Amino acid sequence: MERYIIKGGTVLRGEVEVSGAKNAALALIAASIMADEDVTIENLPDVSDINQLIDAIENIGATVRRVDRHCVIINGKTITSHVVEEEQMRKIRASYYLLGALLGKFGCAEVALPGGCVIGARPIDQHLKGFRALGANVVQDHGMLNAQADALTGSHIFFDVSSVGATINVMLAAVKAEGRTVIENAAKEPHVVDVANMLNSMGADIRGTGTDKIRINGVKKLHGTVYSTIPDQIEAGTFMCAAAATGGEILIKNVIPKHLECISSKLIEMGCTVIEYDDSVRVKAGDFIRSANIKTLPYPGFPTDMQPQMTAVLTMANGNSTVTESIFENRFKYIAELARMGAISKVEGNTALITGVGSLEGAKVAAPDLRAGAALVIAGLAAEGFTVIDDIVYIQRGYERFEEKLAGLGAEIAKVDSEKEERKFKLKVG
Repeated sequence: MERYIIKGGTVLRGEVEVSGAKNAALALIAASIMADEDVTIENLPDVSDINQLIDAIENIGATVRRVDRHCVIINGKTITSHVVEEEQMRKIRASYYLLGALLGKFGCAEVALPGGCVIGARPIDQHLKGFRALGANVVQDHGMLNAQADALTGSHIFFDVSSVGATINVMLAAVKAEGRTVIENAAKEPHVVDVANMLNSMGADIRGTGTDKIRINGVKKLHGTVYSTIPDQIEAGTFMCAAAATGGEILIKNVIPKHLECISSKLIEMGCTVIEYDDSVRVKAGDFIRSANIKTLPYPGFPTDMQPQMTAVLTMANGNSTVTESIFENRFKYIAELARMGAISKVEGNTALITGVGSLEGAKVAAPDLRAGAALVIAGLAAEGFTVIDDIVYIQRGYERFEEKLAGLGAEIAKVDSEKEERKFKLKVG
């Protein structure tokens, strides 16, 4: 099984280019099947979640042409099945976007219950509430979600909690519904706006994304388009944390600095210098890491997907820090792995209490989920000695060529799949 091996202690310096946003691209792929014309999506990240979703839409009949690793042309005219039950779909959370897309296009859909990282309960009740408000009958049976509607009709929907997934899914279902749909307490994350922008370029009439009230006027038909995915806010934030943790300086290119403001402000508070340019940010670590208090919140608050990476940095801070997780209740499983590296922290309810230890020691650890895996990489880069990270399949779900990009910044890291390759790496780096 593949794993990362890292020799820590190297200061990261240089430039790195961020890939397209995984969370946006998954929804864009689902949206693309709603047109009976070619939809070209550019700047796709080449990661396993994306490739599995593309395989799934091919399996229901969509025409897919790969232009290159980061560009695909999709046409939904040839879809022959409304049932998505592939085993691989149970591995990724975003499979549920096909429910909204197929329901919006055909008035019927049957999709396997979603999987993904086990970071806590991620109920889809708000998705189902929205579909039912539009006139669909939705039932769960033998691990499948089945949605049927004679006709979808616009409605006024108020989400009980702000949900990115539900906002996007109901938006997909509503774009071709008859009449006007209003979504209140809508999520405001950048990838919600990105999906609406692509749908609008396909002929949809969606207004108000980026606010908590979205208005959708249904249209009869969607047409083809050429669209480029936004840069990945979380990948960018991960490299920002890597600079802070290793005492380095990194220019992170192909970003939208506004999407990173909450991360930038927290790193500045922790002693870093962050300089924004038009489409890049430069992060320079301070002389030492200051302690800080963090609470995850919906956008524009601090993103839950950056919580583990920032926690890894805070384990090396000067002083005591608190990290409060308000989105997912089971997102601190990696704390035990950081403890193997010498971190001092404890979890009380939804808050991690962290006592900075200045430096970490390399150890053998395992990634419990995608973002926690990235946090362990950051810890390994800063730690003294060798760190081996197992279960990197989680990390590969959301980071493209992660070890190559880090190596380009000077990191001593390799992906290996045997004890022999581990020994070879250790001999090579001394």
